Amino acid sequence: MKPTRLLLIWLGTLTGLDLLLGAMRALGIQAMPRLDSIAWGLLLALVLLALLDALRLSRLASPEVRRQLPGSLPLGRWSDVQLEIRHPYGQALHVQLFDHPPQGLSFEHLPQSVSLEPGQVSKVGYSVRPLQRGHFDFDQCEVALPSPLGLWSARRLLKVHGSTRVYPDFARLYGAQLLAVDNWLSQLGVRQLQRRGLGLEFNQLREFREGDSLRQIDWKATARQRTPIAREYQDERDQQIIFMLDCGRRMRSQDDELAHFDHALNASLLLSYVALRQGDAVGLYAFAGERSRYVAPIKGQAHLNVLLNGVYDLHTSQRPADYQAAASELLARQKRRALVVLVTNLRDEDDEELLTAVKRIGRQHRVLVASLREEVLDQLRQNPVQTLPEALLYSSAVNYLNGRAELHERLSAHGIALLDARPGELGADLVSRYLSWKKAGSL
Repeated sequence: MKPTRLLLIWLGTLTGLDLLLGAMRALGIQAMPRLDSIAWGLLLALVLLALLDALRLSRLASPEVRRQLPGSLPLGRWSDVQLEIRHPYGQALHVQLFDHPPQGLSFEHLPQSVSLEPGQVSKVGYSVRPLQRGHFDFDQCEVALPSPLGLWSARRLLKVHGSTRVYPDFARLYGAQLLAVDNWLSQLGVRQLQRRGLGLEFNQLREFREGDSLRQIDWKATARQRTPIAREYQDERDQQIIFMLDCGRRMRSQDDELAHFDHALNASLLLSYVALRQGDAVGLYAFAGERSRYVAPIKGQAHLNVLLNGVYDLHTSQRPADYQAAASELLARQKRRALVVLVTNLRDEDDEELLTAVKRIGRQHRVLVASLREEVLDQLRQNPVQTLPEALLYSSAVNYLNGRAELHERLSAHGIALLDARPGELGADLVSRYLSWKKAGSL
């Protein structure tokens, strides 16, 4: 409980008046004899009123507060939270309201002033923006309750429990369901390459069309129908994709508001959505974190929710990635041939360990290594060099990039497919590579 501005003004005014009268007596200045008694009487009355008002405030019941919280929030996006307040008093009340979002959520439009009318429910809203993924609990809400005479304000902490989950930024994935897949991918800048050769799965027989290959002609059907009949093929749909996500310390790098690991998650979910729409099964294996996590590959659009629930609380650790141990665990879990997409941040010291692990996986699966490249390195390489510190930064960046390029060349020389991309471009690059392999029938 603390005094309001009104009480402080009255208390300061009456105290100042008493001090002024006392100073006048000390200087021998005559004043009205009763003025001194009136001033002290008013001060005493104010003190009594303040005590009575404080007592009445302590007996007032707290307002009832309910929070309407979304069950899930997308990482890095603003979302609305609503609070409903009602009170049991017979008169209107003006309160200050401050909700307590948990750490990891930034907020706007708090605190707020709310006018409460008797028998009515007042609603206020504010915005939250998650800065990290995971499970978040809301425990309490703070209300500044004024006293009946407005001389005091009581701070009440109300227990208002609520919880929500912060997922990777998947809003664009759900929004894309309203569009045709081809149109949606073209908006993201994904290039769909022309088909080379035939697919692996027979679809149907149809009349021969201009542009069809002679190899598509079904001669027996042509003889029966006495008109050219062609076989129509579709892309092989019975494929499996496994994402190997590095949760080690190298994925903690951050160029913008999202860490490299969050960009990797978004890109993996983006490709998962496309692959599930194409009829493939998608799974996930996260390693180098506090503990590994495996989601078995399954077909169907509903599996996207399973993947989201499996990765929303994944976080990076301070430990380095152990590619050999990760390869052993993946091979023990995934027996059927699949496309394994290893998402990591390569360094030149990874040469032998990574090469050995990828070769082991490559004996049974098709492997694509996606390496994230820090955007700041490209910026340093393009910035003009005018001073010695700038020259040192430029030389360091070029030396580091040259080491990465040499590692990539060594991996490519051993037949390992490699994708070097900046974090923000990883999703479109992965989808483009997947579609090109899918259309070429090389998965």
